[in-house]
Amino acid sequence: MPATCVVGLQWGDEAKGKITDILGDSHQFVVRYNGGANAGHTVVWGDRTFKLSLLPTGVLKPHITSIIGNGLVVYPPRFLEEVEQLVSAGVPVGSNLVLSDHAQVIFPYHMEEERLAEADADGKIGTTGRGIGPCYQDKVGRRHAIRIGELLHAKHLTERLKQIVPFKNRYLQAFGGKTFDVHQLADEYLGYAEKLRPHVADTTRLLQAGLAAGKEMLFEAAQGSLLDVDHGTFPYVTSSSSLPSGIWAGTGIPSRHLTRIIGVIKAYTSRVGRGPFPTELNDGPDGIGERIRKIGREFGTVTGRPRRTGWLDAVALKYTADLAGADEVTVMLLDVLSGLKEVKINRAYMLRGERITHFPSDAYELDQCEPEYETLPGWSEDITGCRKPSDLPTAARKYVDRIQELVGLPVSMVSVGPDRAQTIPMK
Repeated sequence: MPATCVVGLQWGDEAKGKITDILGDSHQFVVRYNGGANAGHTVVWGDRTFKLSLLPTGVLKPHITSIIGNGLVVYPPRFLEEVEQLVSAGVPVGSNLVLSDHAQVIFPYHMEEERLAEADADGKIGTTGRGIGPCYQDKVGRRHAIRIGELLHAKHLTERLKQIVPFKNRYLQAFGGKTFDVHQLADEYLGYAEKLRPHVADTTRLLQAGLAAGKEMLFEAAQGSLLDVDHGTFPYVTSSSSLPSGIWAGTGIPSRHLTRIIGVIKAYTSRVGRGPFPTELNDGPDGIGERIRKIGREFGTVTGRPRRTGWLDAVALKYTADLAGADEVTVMLLDVLSGLKEVKINRAYMLRGERITHFPSDAYELDQCEPEYETLPGWSEDITGCRKPSDLPTAARKYVDRIQELVGLPVSMVSVGPDRAQTIPMK
């Protein structure tokens, strides 16, 4: 009973959506297991581009059952907005989209909490402002969390909000924030509940039944491994487990069912928000970093924020590939590097005068690291029309081969453009 996981091995935005879309045809379930509407997937079909921030990529294909697992936090208006956008675009969305009754609900007070926290310059970590972190805080704190299934019971929801909202208001008031009315929130969210109701189910039971029936499952991670709340560059991370380890907790499916883990990387590195980034190219408006940003369209799918860009970091990739238990790697956006005279890969760090080849366990140490680059020849050819490995210029192929050697995993696919056809199987 094969189950596959597609996971990003960098700081997110690795073009995982394209790989999930390609693989989706051979799976009956596509499942998201972490995060919320702070993660963006962009899928290109011919002349049509779909940008999803909460819904699984599989929702674009009606024959696939798409699951939003219990590990997610969900802002109902965003869920309904994405569904409406797809329906308006001619994509049927109905019983093929299922939302866990145990997923957590994001309320406006979560967004206000995050706004206040990010307004503090000393405490700012560069979040998306979607209320993700405060909602997860309530989940692990237990007392002030509300699950999707609770929205379906009007009296119960109102009572819960009567317990929670006064506490939130006292907290928000103390920091000069906006406060909220219990009954207004209850009415608003009960309205959402009726629209959500057809999609809500016990997804753990549904997935376990699917496994028993021999159904094939594709799990898609949100964010990237370096943003994992436990193993990433803490505190500049997301609030959930973005590694495959999050699948068990986030869906109820034990990890022993995973038979293939695909690590997705860009041919370079990017990150959004704050945090250490040893290979970042701060080289001005005419430099390579800005060139990569423009050609690679490095702007957040959710926020539109310009991403920071830099050379590929093989030390970080080896670290995350081992954490993820990846079996293979796919290299995305290789075409963005075309036209450069040379390309670089970081293979070690210098930390306080010492050469290290491991990824530091703390962000403040990573921030002190200087990269040790290996320089390879670039290529001038336009590779967007390449369709098989032999079409790639020698220098591009050598760059991919060197990634394999440094990470210690085979490269199974290379992407040379946003369209599905611009994906080269390497084996």
